Amino acid sequence: MKTTDQPKADTELHELLVDQLRDILWAEKHLVKALPKMAKAASDKKLSDAFTSHLAETKNHVVRVETVLKGLGLSTRAKKCPAMEGLLKEADELAEEYADSSALDAALITAAQKVEHYEIASYGTMRAFAQRLGYADAVKLLTQTIDEEGKADQALTKIATGGVNQMALA
Repeated sequence: MKTTDQPKADTELHELLVDQLRDILWAEKHLVKALPKMAKAASDKKLSDAFTSHLAETKNHVVRVETVLKGLGLSTRAKKCPAMEGLLKEADELAEEYADSSALDAALITAAQKVEHYEIASYGTMRAFAQRLGYADAVKLLTQTIDEEGKADQALTKIATGGVNQMALA
């Protein structure tokens, strides 16, 4: 079997990339709905502000994924993401379980960081696929999103270690 440096768009890797783009599109759209609830539930102002700030970024992530799909000549149809559905369900359960607890904000950060790590892994994989396929524009857009997801994760860690985890001891 002969290999090439630039596989064609009709390869199984291309199909896998498209599948994952549609999956993360669903995930990001549902995160847009979840972040305002998380911001409202947070008692720590920095945490609430972080969720609100990431909401704006997440809306841009939706646009970027749609741009990648359009750039590949495809529709912007999303595909249900069971992983994100589960992560957001867990976030709701944690928020409910710890609603009247000093650990509520720590629980929200726990849920949010699980989401961020899922997104970082997903976008990293998609970027690797796009690189292999020679989709330079997609690589650029996916890299921007990976960078923002990483910064969001770091901001959550800073908020957690900057006082939220200490408050959870109360």
